[in-house]
Amino acid sequence: MRRLLTLLLLCALGFAGWLAWALWLPMSPGGQKFVMLRNGYSTRRVARELKAAGVIRNSEAFVLWHAFHRRPSLKAGEYLFDRDANGIAVHKRLARGDVYVHTVVIPEGFNMFDIAAAIQSAGLGSQQDFLKAAVADTSLISDLDPQAKSLEGYLFPNTYEFTRAQSMHEMVAIMVKQFRRVSGEIGLNQDLHRTVTLASIIEKETSVPDERPEVASVYQNRLNGRIPLQADPSVIYAELLQGNYTGALHHDDMSFDSAYNTYHHIGLPPGPIANPGKTSLQAAMNPADTKFLYFVSDGNGHHRFSNNLEEHNRNVAALRRAVAKR
Repeated sequence: MRRLLTLLLLCALGFAGWLAWALWLPMSPGGQKFVMLRNGYSTRRVARELKAAGVIRNSEAFVLWHAFHRRPSLKAGEYLFDRDANGIAVHKRLARGDVYVHTVVIPEGFNMFDIAAAIQSAGLGSQQDFLKAAVADTSLISDLDPQAKSLEGYLFPNTYEFTRAQSMHEMVAIMVKQFRRVSGEIGLNQDLHRTVTLASIIEKETSVPDERPEVASVYQNRLNGRIPLQADPSVIYAELLQGNYTGALHHDDMSFDSAYNTYHHIGLPPGPIANPGKTSLQAAMNPADTKFLYFVSDGNGHHRFSNNLEEHNRNVAALRRAVAKR
């Protein structure tokens, strides 16, 4: 009997020592290790993935520990392990859902092609998959803009934190939700398609917030007078849609046959050409009261505005002289 008890004691001590080695002894991941745990993974599958990545010492011990701590479920997602930790600490992280987030900065004026590139650069998926979602998921905005052929204009500029466990649909939905929040704040509830389209052109034409109401007035005056908008960014967007944009506009591009070519067609393009921020939306809603019909860069990041072509030509000549002196 004493021999049996001794044997049992030795087994218990051996088991405790094994658990201490497997769960309490910290392990170094040897640098940055990313582990992707997908929805539907069993605890055993999770443990195998962690063991294969060198994050835990023993998968069976991890499964056993979880069996005695079943109250918190292990959360799916991408995890970054970059410091020493033991199996218990790893288990706690997965129970908390302390997943790795990818920060994606979407500046004002980014179009859906720019955003798709940013998503891909962040390691969240391919540009093509993002663009497919941006075109296919118009139901996210169709109640406000039944004319929307894509989510261009409604992917609101912001700094976002996404995880690789999120789908492209979920990402675009978060951006559209942000647009809805901001548009509600500023009272944008009428002529939404027209306002966002105009705001997108304003956004691409100037980065100076104080100038945006004046830029808006130029385009509003041209619309009222049935004068072509002649907005270069709309021509660039027309070529982006066709996959023809080479990074610079040329004289021949102005005759490019597209409904988005505002040199070729009077009025606004069929839809937004970028994703405007709050101040551009407000400028489109409330243009300045001017008679301006033209504007041109002053060479210092701002613009000079004019009421007629003669004055505009003088401003263009002044710009050329300033550039020549540099």
